[in-house]
Amino acid sequence: MSSNNNGNSIMVPQAKEAMEKFKMEAASEVGVNLKQGYNGDLTSREAGSVGGQMVKKMIEAYENGLK
Repeated sequence: MSSNNNGNSIMVPQAKEAMEKFKMEAASEVGVNLKQGYNGDLTSREAGSVGGQMVKKMIEAYENGLK
């Protein structure tokens, strides 16, 4: 494993735009105002809320696909 691979890279380059849109939607749903570009000024709680909402939506989509 390379030392610069932190696990945050998108495996399919074409998915980058869709993932950005998905992240912005999730942030909006939990009331976090994300900016285009740098968002390092978010609190841990805000960043965690966005990530948690993204995971919740991915699980729901997967479960709906099983039906």
